[in-house]
Amino acid sequence: MKYPKKVRTYCKYCNRHTVHEVEKVSKGKQSSLRWINRQKKRRGKVGNLGKFSKVPGGDKPTKRVNIRWRCTECGKAEHRPTWRAKRFDLVG
Repeated sequence: MKYPKKVRTYCKYCNRHTVHEVEKVSKGKQSSLRWINRQKKRRGKVGNLGKFSKVPGGDKPTKRVNIRWRCTECGKAEHRPTWRAKRFDLVG
């Protein structure tokens, strides 16, 4: 999917429509204090740990896109609910 690098959209900080720069961001490192990570540590190496599916096909064909919209006027950024795409490119 091709998406423009600059989009005119609503900024909740400026309380009006402004030009936003679109950035693709990667997932951050998971905290070791989260419940699932503490659970894995306590359980040890038992079973497949839910890492892979025993169903043929495995992973989903598309992944959710992580996008950050940054306002060019106030400089604040926000994440919004995104969509699924096989390929995501920022254009012009």
